[in-house]
Amino acid sequence: MGYDRCIQILSVLLLCGASWAQGPVAAPAPSFTPADAIRIACGSASDVKIGTRVFAADNVPGTIKGIAGTTLQNNGALSAYAPLLTSARFFTAGSNYTFTVSPGRHWVRLFFYPFAFSSFQPSNSFFDLTANEFGLLSNFSAVTFVTADSPYFVREYILNITSKELVLTFIPRPSSYAFINAIEIVSAPDGMVQDGATILGGSSVGNFGLSRSALETMHRINVGGVTVTPDADSANMSRTWIPDSPYLIFGATGKTEYTQTQDITYTNVPQYIAPAAVYASALTLSGSDVVNVNYQLNWNFTVDPAFAYLVRFHLCEIVYQRLNERVFNIYINNQVAFPDLDIIAKTTTPLTPLYMDFMVPMFNNYPEINVMIESSKTAQNYKNAILNGLEIFKVNNSRSSLAGPNRVVVPDNSTDGTQTTNSSSSSNLGAIIGASIGGVAAVLVAAALVIFCCYKKKTKSDKPGAPSHWLPLPLHGSSTDHSKVSTSSAKSGKSGAGSYVSSVPSNLGRYFSFAELQEATNNFDESLVLGVGGFGKVYKGEIDDGSKVAVKRGNPRSEQGLNEFQTEIELLSKLRHRHLVSLIGYCEEHGEMILVYDYMANGPLRGHLYGTDEAPLSWKQRLEICIGAARGLHYLHTGAAQGIIHRDVKTTNILLDENFVAKVADFGLSKIGPANEVTHVSTAVKGSFGYLDPEYFRRQQLTEKSDVYSFGVVLMEVLCARPAINPALPREQVNMAEWAIKYQKAGMLDQIVDEKLRGSINPDSLKTFGDTVEKCLQEQGIDRPSMGDVLWNLEYALQLHEASAESAMSSPDQGNFSTDSDNSHMISVPLVVPNLFDDSMTADTERRMLEETSSEDQSASAIFSQLVNPQGR
Repeated sequence: MGYDRCIQILSVLLLCGASWAQGPVAAPAPSFTPADAIRIACGSASDVKIGTRVFAADNVPGTIKGIAGTTLQNNGALSAYAPLLTSARFFTAGSNYTFTVSPGRHWVRLFFYPFAFSSFQPSNSFFDLTANEFGLLSNFSAVTFVTADSPYFVREYILNITSKELVLTFIPRPSSYAFINAIEIVSAPDGMVQDGATILGGSSVGNFGLSRSALETMHRINVGGVTVTPDADSANMSRTWIPDSPYLIFGATGKTEYTQTQDITYTNVPQYIAPAAVYASALTLSGSDVVNVNYQLNWNFTVDPAFAYLVRFHLCEIVYQRLNERVFNIYINNQVAFPDLDIIAKTTTPLTPLYMDFMVPMFNNYPEINVMIESSKTAQNYKNAILNGLEIFKVNNSRSSLAGPNRVVVPDNSTDGTQTTNSSSSSNLGAIIGASIGGVAAVLVAAALVIFCCYKKKTKSDKPGAPSHWLPLPLHGSSTDHSKVSTSSAKSGKSGAGSYVSSVPSNLGRYFSFAELQEATNNFDESLVLGVGGFGKVYKGEIDDGSKVAVKRGNPRSEQGLNEFQTEIELLSKLRHRHLVSLIGYCEEHGEMILVYDYMANGPLRGHLYGTDEAPLSWKQRLEICIGAARGLHYLHTGAAQGIIHRDVKTTNILLDENFVAKVADFGLSKIGPANEVTHVSTAVKGSFGYLDPEYFRRQQLTEKSDVYSFGVVLMEVLCARPAINPALPREQVNMAEWAIKYQKAGMLDQIVDEKLRGSINPDSLKTFGDTVEKCLQEQGIDRPSMGDVLWNLEYALQLHEASAESAMSSPDQGNFSTDSDNSHMISVPLVVPNLFDDSMTADTERRMLEETSSEDQSASAIFSQLVNPQGR
């Protein structure tokens, strides 16, 4: 997707109304009778009954039937679906299913169980699928979405059908085939998805035309509850709601609350929005000693990048009875979605459902949506928060497509040509084969996709052949609970039985024996040294099955010593983020203090800026690296109840993996942030010269803004490609930050840009970057932005640079649904976003800016990409 189109769609999302988001209010509806209820057991010669639903026979005379060579194992609760997947249709040419329907919204559910039959091998099935004008699948390979535990899955869509026919068109790729096991098409209430929602980071409800859009269900969660099956769903909706536990980042910290389903009173929300079982259960906060969830609950959900998402929160106060007893904040992707929410203030009574819709653009190629709830500082009585349910829907892009990224390559001996969809309303079934199989079990509706995403997340972290002596990396370990850990056995030198009293908790990672790490580093061979720091040397090593690691061996004469060793283990064992370096384990034996991390193939950021023969980084690469580091620091500052201050942010502590993804490293000097209403942590000054916050240096009062200052130095270092301190230069140039900021304030920043970047930076991108750095380097911490604000502006600088690059390319494709993997064209409108650092901006000012969108010659360089109210963070 082009960043210019991303920017354009973001501006559309900003054209909102004037009130805080809440679920659209509709009259209560005790039940809903769908006008259409079409269910087909594809290829089956007889009807199939699944609970109360009947899937009709799909027996076409003359079709070929056969027995599959494999069967599914009957696995408990899913066994009720076995008869539905005992047949399938196979298509070797473009083919249609045509259904007569009533115009309006419909659920469309597609059931897939890839199995081998005759010459049809699942690994060779690649196809596209359209539903009228909407593209649902592109170059789709069903076999990539199944596992041994979940060999079948369901794709669920909500489509607005404007005609009297729904045509599902299957288009196999050349030398391939398409297939389908079952189809369900059921009318949905018009109020199920309304046009209004709140753009994430905004404060008003906007009309996004969602009633005319196509949506795909990505996740449907019963938070704190059990699975709700299709037959138990409300108002004949036949949805499946699954528990939230696989998605909780800190799963053991929540408290489950229940009430009787008959207690739920649908006063303002129709019953079809969600069943009483969802609103009658919830997860609330509970006490914990884990460092970053004392007052928070976090969930991560996998999504396809380059789309916008409708995120729906289901809320119901089932514990407290009065106003102001529970006031809490909702965050999405570390942005305030709704501050100071009191459910009873919205519903007027307890046990009354409420839902809230938010539009969340995901155009930064990040594949996860994070949801967090925490107690509000304004809460008067109970420090608590609650969530009952959550739904995440993908919204079609400007090509009317919902097709996600390709997961596999096009099959062998085939071309990548795009076949034309058949627009005829008549059935044109080509080479249709009904294949019968035995002993099959099917999935609960809409659950398999969620299970697959969770499974993929798990398998990525599980290395094959991992030894059984790994200790857990818990998220709730006590920092003072010392106990015994495993050490080496004399015979093998591997971590095994035995005991050794450690100065750190036993549950904070894998314990390595000293012999293991000697073997991993070839007895700490000096040729394997990756770098040297205040704690000691870092070696490259290999463990177990050849996995590369970084081994940091403490210097016995190091002044940082034991405190840094313990701090790093205890913090990193409880923090997990894509942009924080991962701690694998440690060794504390024979007086040695050794830490083991993931190996970062491209080393420190500084090595790619100056002083080495590394190929120069492009401006885009530098921005992406800065954005990654900012995300890691933002997580440190906001992911904890008190926050964590890194205290040693510099280019040597930002490491790059094999894909140049940035990860913040070295937490030995880190400090837990101030608690409650305290503004700072009083502590002795530590850090690196050239990066130290001058206010911290003078007053010895540490805040998160100290990291912001240090990061500002990093940003300038990335731009200028010179050290933060260089005593060899003239006196006025020794301190890079002080020298460079003079050029920034004079409007001459382009004169000190790394010569390898000269002529390659978009001026608006450079101005946004420079303005951001200038704010980071303010003398007083109170005048500096938060790390979240810095992150947003770096992303905007990247968008401006990308938009400039793409404007030189040919005009966008004007065609309909395409099978190209880049299915993300955006509609064209001017960008208007509020100024991040202008404290004088009022709501009226912002409203006037939005009203002036017709003036397309407005300078994009004059505004920032801050999409949230800075006061709301």
